[in-house]
Amino acid sequence: MTKASELQTLIGQELGVSRWFTVDQARIDAFARLTEDEQFIHVDPERAKATPFGGTIAHGFLTLSLASAMSMDAVAPLDDLVMGVNYGFDRLRFLAPAPSGSRVRGRFKLLSAEDKGAQDGMTRWLLKHELTVEIEGGDKPALIAEWLTMQVVKA
Repeated sequence: MTKASELQTLIGQELGVSRWFTVDQARIDAFARLTEDEQFIHVDPERAKATPFGGTIAHGFLTLSLASAMSMDAVAPLDDLVMGVNYGFDRLRFLAPAPSGSRVRGRFKLLSAEDKGAQDGMTRWLLKHELTVEIEGGDKPALIAEWLTMQVVKA
């Protein structure tokens, strides 16, 4: 647990690294069905072999969708947390595809913590984290993002 009063001292620091998540073909296929994005580079291993990727790759949004689980692994919640809400992204870049069968993990660095004030006995904190999703053995990360969350704590 982290105290809200300590947030300013953590700016610029890496807060944690998640466990590895396997992005196998079953996960890719399930994501494709859910999102109705069944482009062959994701779901057809034979056709995908003929592409520069050499096989199927995870959707960028699949890799991004693992961010919540990665965050729960890597970032300690604030003391007296009532709830955390996804607030969006200031910046998001997909840098390298995650091949089917690869493993990815997230690194989190706190970039800013803004006290948005108290209301109804709760204080809201707008946090910005740099999220880097690494591909095990990869030269480049799968993605880098500046992720915003609103953390609501008891005042």
